[in-house]
Amino acid sequence: MEQEAPDDSVLKSIHRLAEEEHRLYSHEALTDADRARLTKINVELDQCWDLLRQRQALRDAGRNPADAQVRPPETVEGYEQ
Repeated sequence: MEQEAPDDSVLKSIHRLAEEEHRLYSHEALTDADRARLTKINVELDQCWDLLRQRQALRDAGRNPADAQVRPPETVEGYEQ
């Protein structure tokens, strides 16, 4: 059986987090716990997207995409949009 590609596992994480985010937003009223979880979800999503971008940049540069690392929240949350 073929091993799952790292990009696929990151994309699955993004999908799972997005589903959870949508589920939380579907609540009639958000609790403090819901808002705290949404904050964590947003950070995790930013980290996942950053990791995918790093992997693609490494591929484009002819390097090993496996060298990409999950960056800390302080780093990915400091990026300008």
